[in-house]
Amino acid sequence: MAGKDYYNTLGVSRGASEKDIKDAFRKLARKYHPDVNPGNKASEEKFKEINHAYEVLSDGQKRKNYDQFGENWEYAEQFKQQSGQGASGAGFDFSQFNFGGGQGSAQFTSADGMDNLFANLFGGARSRRAQPRRGQDIEHPVEITLEEAFGGTSRLLNLQTDDICKTCNGTGRMNKSICQACQGAGAVLRMRQLEVKIPTGVKTGSRVRIAGQGASGHGGPAGDLYLLISIRAHGSFERHEDDLLTTVALPLSIAMLGGEIEVLTLSGKLELKIPPETQNGRTFRLTGQGMPQLGKGNRGDLLVKMSVVLPLNLSGEEKELFSRLRRLRAE
Repeated sequence: MAGKDYYNTLGVSRGASEKDIKDAFRKLARKYHPDVNPGNKASEEKFKEINHAYEVLSDGQKRKNYDQFGENWEYAEQFKQQSGQGASGAGFDFSQFNFGGGQGSAQFTSADGMDNLFANLFGGARSRRAQPRRGQDIEHPVEITLEEAFGGTSRLLNLQTDDICKTCNGTGRMNKSICQACQGAGAVLRMRQLEVKIPTGVKTGSRVRIAGQGASGHGGPAGDLYLLISIRAHGSFERHEDDLLTTVALPLSIAMLGGEIEVLTLSGKLELKIPPETQNGRTFRLTGQGMPQLGKGNRGDLLVKMSVVLPLNLSGEEKELFSRLRRLRAE
């Protein structure tokens, strides 16, 4: 990742807000995720770059260090602690130089000074224990059916994870050079399978947290995995929060005289009693026959809308009956 412009990687400006950065990351992560591009090595590398850039720019202190020190941002705090001189030390003021992230263009002109400085940064720092860092949270899109949202379901996910590089112990450096085992990222990417449970009642936009299944930490706990749920459109039901709406065909004879019709629900079939003279478009509410409420024991309602069906291909006798009805209604 050395030399990469994290803002350019996410396609945002240097003045981007936290929301802009998060939105850009989500959009790119969905596009380049290995599950969406199976076997595509270029997409895997791009996804790795996106994750690393977001890890830095989504953290206020990391972003501040990157804006000031560029690709050497990870060593800013170590240098401050070692030198005891804030952002300057060992005779050099970091704020005067450009390391790839700032706007200036001045460079070190003393080779000895540069060597001594990086000996301080990368040599002395190795003898210290790295500060524990919690792993990054991961978001993973999951599409399910309405039936699966109704009854709960599970998914077997193929996830990309980053384990701490054992060669450089997560520093991304070997002496003054980039660690070749992890190419400076401090982690080695691997694929793993994970079965996750999706609870009943989820809806499009729900975020299901799977604790400790995010990116590996650097001496700290792993991050969390968040499933971003979307519900596939259904052919018979429309969802309105926890209520469901369905339309059923109602024969004209039952609409006029009353009777019973069969109604399909997500948990089976029910008989619905129709009163006489039911008008087209009338809606009946079946309490507790809708979607389960997420995290609760209650259920929404099922709204059944009537669509009166007029008879076709009338026989002579039927036409006579309708004619008689017309005369009666006209009197």
